Amino acid sequence: MDLKNDLFKEICSERRGINTRVLKQAVTLAVEIAREGREGRKIGTLFVVGDSEAVLKASRPLILDPLLGHPDEAKYIDDPNVRETLKELAQLDGAFVVSDVGVVLSAARYIDAASDNLSLPLGLGSRHMAGASVSHRTNAVSVVVSESSMVRVFDDGELVSEITPELWMLGRYSSYLEGRSSTVRQTEEVTVVSRAE
Repeated sequence: MDLKNDLFKEICSERRGINTRVLKQAVTLAVEIAREGREGRKIGTLFVVGDSEAVLKASRPLILDPLLGHPDEAKYIDDPNVRETLKELAQLDGAFVVSDVGVVLSAARYIDAASDNLSLPLGLGSRHMAGASVSHRTNAVSVVVSESSMVRVFDDGELVSEITPELWMLGRYSSYLEGRSSTVRQTEEVTVVSRAE
């Protein structure tokens, strides 16, 4: 556990302004989804953590919300049963909204993305634009899982970290982080590259 805490130290810093424990849970779940996929295929999804009231106002449901009506105590992101449910729901299009206390409030949300004042690298898709946009317009942090098995973290509209879950991907890996990157940290299963501050 200390290695994991050390590994995500840059990503889950208190300077993000949200609950670091909840952000760690979201990042860990995102890495699991990127590594495992679902039903033998890679999937992408988006977790928006913190400032949930503003995020809910800046989004709308794409389908009937599968989490609506369930009590908060049954929707904590650190609950193993909830995590498996979220992995199943990640196959649906849309984002998850996670409160600062760790309750997954909503799933399958369309995030109203505005590209004004955002500078994303070419090659990142609409899910990344939505994650960057909502992190720019609210005090939330976005954790994006791409179908290419990359996990990217956005704060204040900027790409702040990329996580490559599998070391074998390093041969094909190129970072979208601008400027100097900090030292790469890795374990047997995860590689994290963060922008140097």
